Amino acid sequence: MSGPSKHEILVVDDDEGVRDSLVMLLKRSGYNVSIAINGFDALLHLKTTTPSIVISDLNMPQMSGFEFLSVVRRRFPKISVIAMSGAYLSGDAVPGGVIADAFYSKGQSTPEALLHMVSELIRTSAAHAVAHERESAPVWIPRNGKDSRGVPYVVLTCTDCLRSFPLSVVVEDLQKIQETPCLFCPNTVRYVIDFSLSIASPLPERKVETIVRRPMKIAANT
Repeated sequence: MSGPSKHEILVVDDDEGVRDSLVMLLKRSGYNVSIAINGFDALLHLKTTTPSIVISDLNMPQMSGFEFLSVVRRRFPKISVIAMSGAYLSGDAVPGGVIADAFYSKGQSTPEALLHMVSELIRTSAAHAVAHERESAPVWIPRNGKDSRGVPYVVLTCTDCLRSFPLSVVVEDLQKIQETPCLFCPNTVRYVIDFSLSIASPLPERKVETIVRRPMKIAANT
């Protein structure tokens, strides 16, 4: 098995303290480590470097780990990923649709457990890469709001033809993989609605009423 120094780990977390702790742990174990503060930052990093493993938090601003890991699986299937969060005690409690090879619970799992996950994923990376190629990762999307009839909806983008179309949300609070046929091509779009994120229409500007103060007439004493 290749030594740790041969492998790079990308740590993605918006919490600086968590990032620093993981960087210290992994570097002490001989790994090369790079960091990103959210999903968008991580994708920019992946344009220039392909790490052996990505360790990503799930709850982050701008682009959540749920959405980020789904993109990683579709665009970089050879990369193994570890999802981590302090909101779930175990991988079994994580919402369906999270695309990861392992789960690390912040505050519950030990540093040794994380190092063991990393070592095992590197050892079995070839087998994971083959399985990832066969896997159809769902698209994680935010709820967009409500239409003119007050019905919640989302906007899906087909992963084949790349055309977008709206879709009404019949049941809310349903965070699992769903499927719907594309309106423009034969592809079936697999998706998960991330109810922790929502894109709301901007509030209408409030009109500022101008109060005209009329000068008061002061009667002169006679």
